[in-house]
Amino acid sequence: MKMNHADKVDAIAQKVRAYYATKTPFRIYHGTTNSTRVVSFDRDKMVDTSELNQVVHVDTEKQIVVVEPSVPMDQLVKETLKYGLIPPVVTEFPGITVGGAIQGGAIESSSFRWGTFNQTAISIEMVLANGDVVTVSPEEHADLFYGSAGSYGTFGIITSATVQLVPAKRYVTLTTHAVTSFADCLETTNRFIASSVDFVESAMLEKGLGSVVVGSMSDKIVGKKMRFSRAWNPWYYMYIEKVTRAKHQVTVTMPLKDYLFRYDRGAFWAAEFAFRQSGIPFNAFTRFILNPILKTRKLYQAVQQSAAGQKFVCQDIAMPARTLVEFMDFVDQELGTYPTGYCAVKADDRSPLLFSGIKGVEQVYSVGVYGLRISEYDKFVTLNRKLEKATHRLGGRKWFYAHTYYTEDEFWSIYDKKWYDSLRKKYHAETLPSVTDKIIVREHYEVRTRRAALKAVVSKPKLRINDDETHP
Repeated sequence: MKMNHADKVDAIAQKVRAYYATKTPFRIYHGTTNSTRVVSFDRDKMVDTSELNQVVHVDTEKQIVVVEPSVPMDQLVKETLKYGLIPPVVTEFPGITVGGAIQGGAIESSSFRWGTFNQTAISIEMVLANGDVVTVSPEEHADLFYGSAGSYGTFGIITSATVQLVPAKRYVTLTTHAVTSFADCLETTNRFIASSVDFVESAMLEKGLGSVVVGSMSDKIVGKKMRFSRAWNPWYYMYIEKVTRAKHQVTVTMPLKDYLFRYDRGAFWAAEFAFRQSGIPFNAFTRFILNPILKTRKLYQAVQQSAAGQKFVCQDIAMPARTLVEFMDFVDQELGTYPTGYCAVKADDRSPLLFSGIKGVEQVYSVGVYGLRISEYDKFVTLNRKLEKATHRLGGRKWFYAHTYYTEDEFWSIYDKKWYDSLRKKYHAETLPSVTDKIIVREHYEVRTRRAALKAVVSKPKLRINDDETHP
């Protein structure tokens, strides 16, 4: 029999109080992760929130949903669509959870208007590190409401969130526009985010060719109806690449859910890199046969179990418009990896730890740098360090889900340590691991790709608990 929400929160609060009484630091176990770092837990120093996995209530009049933090995006969308509603920001990976989206600052192609997922939250229920249960919002404990976004659970445990919803339509009509330079990409993106469309995202296939894809929700079919979610369908990015290389302006219509989770198959273009590096032919037949393990839940499971995140550059970087083209040039010259993805995001400097918390700008631009393989770990670290230094030099911010190699001093030269420590003290969070404890990589693991691939085929995703298995 499933516990109701109040009983689940009470059980978590009791466990947290016991840890607080002995000043024992603990981590929050969610059951899954979309981090590319190796994540592990000590059973006697963790609080399991994986059972907080229910949509509690949908209010159609107020257009809000009360949802527990371990609910993944596809489950949330499935439930809200019953009422003709969706969250205004839905991450393209269906396994990302509500709690992860709030703490990690998740974005989407609607973020130019709505910002990060946490900006669509109206209030958040939390268990503080001393076991107190509080509700935070822009009106109540506002400093914690804004400050905890992007903090990766270092202020307390989210136990539910009340999230804004918007009316949904059956389809998304998409038009692909080819661009011929980094500057053209930025200019075209800016033109469309100032319009009335619902979705805008960009990609560069090479330095002189890219696309800006613009979408609007609709109940009508315009152009060809296409799907990308079934095993025999092409991957979404493959379609965009084909249209872009043909330099055609093409309009098609997709079912709404196909659009929302369009990058689930193949994880953008990352799985194609894996095909080519493993020697497995990359064609429609192999994609069809291997489709069950080419979705993001399985791919992230393989990354965790293999520690292969130490061999592939996978970073999202936010840049203000004034330095975006310069940063794109840096990525081209230093990494030379393509495609690269771009997404405009409404900035929010009320949340100092968020990648989008860059002061003095209205929009930031997330740059997705995915797929470059570097076998030697020292070179991998060196290149990631170059990315970090260029990011700081050009006034940008990193997302924290990926590999981070800042020193403590470097990190706190970018972020406000006085503010962070003060807020931690105010809300009794000093016994929790700090944000630098959680995100800075300090260990190097052996990479075991074959073992991980087998586990991904035969087992369900499960994060490492150290009394079960200490090493990847």
